[in-house]
Amino acid sequence: MSLRIAINGFGRIGRCLLRALHESPLRERIHVVAINEPADLDSIAYLTRFDSNHGRFPGTVETRDGKLVVDGWPIAVSHAGTPEGVDWAALGVDVLMECSGRYSARADFERFIAAGCPRVMVSHPAGSAADVDATIVYGINQQVLTGAERIVSCGSCTTNAIVPVLSLLDRAFGVDNASMTTLHSVMNDQPLIDGYHHSDLRRTRSAMQSMIPVSTGLARGVERLLPELAGRIQAKAIRVPVANVSAIDLAVTLGRDAEAEDINAYLCAAAEGELAGLLACSYDPHASIDFNHSPQSAIVDAGLTRVAGKRLADLLVWFDNEWGFANRMLDVANCWLLEKR
Repeated sequence: MSLRIAINGFGRIGRCLLRALHESPLRERIHVVAINEPADLDSIAYLTRFDSNHGRFPGTVETRDGKLVVDGWPIAVSHAGTPEGVDWAALGVDVLMECSGRYSARADFERFIAAGCPRVMVSHPAGSAADVDATIVYGINQQVLTGAERIVSCGSCTTNAIVPVLSLLDRAFGVDNASMTTLHSVMNDQPLIDGYHHSDLRRTRSAMQSMIPVSTGLARGVERLLPELAGRIQAKAIRVPVANVSAIDLAVTLGRDAEAEDINAYLCAAAEGELAGLLACSYDPHASIDFNHSPQSAIVDAGLTRVAGKRLADLLVWFDNEWGFANRMLDVANCWLLEKR
């Protein structure tokens, strides 16, 4: 049994999704059959072959008869600007991976369904919990999937990174309050030089010359996944001038006394056990580049875990905001639509 997927929006996450599938055992069960992207076919092929963050594609990429051909597998390519602009049903699509970031409301996701996609997986948080049938962080709540859902969100790269850590800390030590500061790599809604392109005046500034505070919905996203922590979470975000890999500085007021060694031991045991492949721990002295192309959702920098006054814990959590998240989308697709069949 196989799964036929389409990708709408072949930008950073869309291309990483194709690449991650190529490197995953799931490539035997999941096949990309269609891509909808405004860019021309030659540009799509070029940026599939060569990637500044993840290197050359480890296979063959060609164009033939208007299709993108990856390792001999033909992928239909369209350039529609609306969900209705593609005959998805004629392509035999099982699920659409919505990676354009243009849509956040249920009414828009249902436009894809009306156009022939039986299901939609969203690569970002929905506008509200009601806009999707489920928001899934793999490793935390994928067991709620029944296979009957039509619209599923995979949350964000930051929720996938921090929710497993917060969930473990709450289980073992209790979380009274938490404050998170995301240090996020630059994104394509920022200019290389100052420009008048954004209503958020901070985002008019050069991405490569400054650390830039931006708004974030991370606290709201965490509360959707961990409602027991509602009202006890705050978050802020700062874009930093690196091309990939991000980190979250997590400050937590614990419900009971703990030492840094206790926290690390518990998290590292989970990384080797129930969350193997999703969570990792390291005591090495790291820089962010060390985690480029890391498939885990999160890596705890255990050497930087600190505790003040027995209850105030501070942790640094690394994550490849592109590659880790693309791998989780594949995990959710497999759980939702293959394991549930």
